[in-house]
Amino acid sequence: MVHKGSVVILDFGGQYAHLIARRVRECGAYSEIFPPETPASTLKGAAGIILSGGPQSVYEEGSPQADRRIFDLGVPILGICYGHQWLAQALGGKVQPGSVKEYGRAKVTFLEAAPTLFVKDVPRESVVWMSHGDSVVELPKGFSAIARSPDCTVAAMADSARNIFGVQFHLEVMHTQYGYELLKNFVALCHPLPWSMKSFVEHIGAQIVQEVKDRKVFMLVSGGVDSSVAFTLLNRVLGQNRVFGLLVDTGLMRKSESGLICDAFRTLGMRNLHVEDASDEFFARLHDVYEPEEKRHIIGDTFLDVQRRVSMDMGLRMEDGWMLGQGTIYPDTIETGGTRHADQIKTHHNRVEAVQKLVDAGLVIEPLKELYKDEVRALGEELGLPRELVWRHPFPGPGLAVRILCSVKASTGTVLPIAEIACPHAALPIQSVGVQGDGRTYRSALALFDAERTPKPEHWEYATSIPNRHRDFNRVLFCTSHATPVACAAHRACITRQRANVLREADSIVDEEMRSAGLYDAIWQFPVVLLPIGEHAHGESVVLRPVESHDAMTANAAQLPPKVLRRATERILALPGVEMVFYDLTHKPPATIEWE
Repeated sequence: MVHKGSVVILDFGGQYAHLIARRVRECGAYSEIFPPETPASTLKGAAGIILSGGPQSVYEEGSPQADRRIFDLGVPILGICYGHQWLAQALGGKVQPGSVKEYGRAKVTFLEAAPTLFVKDVPRESVVWMSHGDSVVELPKGFSAIARSPDCTVAAMADSARNIFGVQFHLEVMHTQYGYELLKNFVALCHPLPWSMKSFVEHIGAQIVQEVKDRKVFMLVSGGVDSSVAFTLLNRVLGQNRVFGLLVDTGLMRKSESGLICDAFRTLGMRNLHVEDASDEFFARLHDVYEPEEKRHIIGDTFLDVQRRVSMDMGLRMEDGWMLGQGTIYPDTIETGGTRHADQIKTHHNRVEAVQKLVDAGLVIEPLKELYKDEVRALGEELGLPRELVWRHPFPGPGLAVRILCSVKASTGTVLPIAEIACPHAALPIQSVGVQGDGRTYRSALALFDAERTPKPEHWEYATSIPNRHRDFNRVLFCTSHATPVACAAHRACITRQRANVLREADSIVDEEMRSAGLYDAIWQFPVVLLPIGEHAHGESVVLRPVESHDAMTANAAQLPPKVLRRATERILALPGVEMVFYDLTHKPPATIEWE
């Protein structure tokens, strides 16, 4: 049964289900997540119900369905994206594939029919974040269209008499300008139980004690924000004598990373961190590995093997009362398909098969698994961690491995005559992962060129329009090293120490340039990616991927000043083997933040 007075989110498998729950908490309300098929009888006592997005189409056989008796509960209901479409279909409307699919920014206009309480403090026109291929084309009885976009005639609908609403756009993401106001207005109509961050912190501490019981925790520390906060939290709740930290140096870490991390924890008085140099082992296992998912599985398994070896050497065995601790946060699990109806975007190294078996056996503690990055940062500050540690740019647990793209065979890019693109352009002979319509894509990148080697407004517009209109592409790049397309070829390449060293130096250059320009804090994350493509055999290219985000679930490509961009490009081109530099202009969606 639900907690009386909570706002319930029915999770249809969207990438943002937990983000909706978190936004509801920001509105000061208690929220819970349930599967969509949860019986209406179980949901009695809920203050309101929100139906999440999802990767499927409502008219597909086997698509997730909610209990239609929820409409008899008499509580406010809000459908978002798939939830909006399900509402329409379940109540007698019609949904069909749209002639134009919308991914990314769109301008929405609220109509005169919009209920005052729902659109309070929201202007008539604003920018929202769309991610859908289907559209509502016929309204259910009792509903009115209350908003439209240029490509969607029913961008929102309402049955004001029953306080039932549907929105095609994602109001829970930061890139929807007045999404928070709309959600806050809906929550106010629900009259829910209150919720606060303080009570959430107390809940996490109590949960750790309950899960660990009288055992001890062997914590894998990567040096990133998540594992650092998790390690500190476990130390705070359990004490240093019950927590053993292991930092595995994979050879795929940032420049001088291990020393910086150890110094930071020593300053905090934590001396229960051991460093193990396993770089030779990681490079050996990744030799001749090319497929992204296989890389992630190997990295996750190797982490576990190193952990087992160190634990055996030090007498820290799980059968003797030890658990494995990880800094997994919610975006890591949702992109792995961690909720029942979610599409798998990529497998996180903390969710490979070996780890999942330990999770299923109750041998893993993940104190941050329900949190988003910004909540982790807030928790870190609550624990007294220094700002420079808490606000470091996110860095993936597998390190540079997921930013070193591999190619199993040689291939050549093509210059494509796409009519609506006025500047020179070419398809690159490399693919990356993306997310469109809550589903996973694996497609090519399109590179744009210009004589000034600095992106103009039209190039940024192409970054939105091209993935929406051309299925072959989920990323749009701008070349900062060349004015016109060149005969760009991919070569056979896997992860090697030499390639890792080149990327490590490029990453260090970017870090220096961002700090020097005073941009480090303005940028949420700055992946630097190495591609096995260039003008000559065995040439490499570097992609700059600065993004602005709040929680990693959506992101804007950050706009860098031309002077900074030119300086970084020049320095990176001086690295051995680097022949081209690109600037990733794509938002999330349609592209994920990382390339793999």
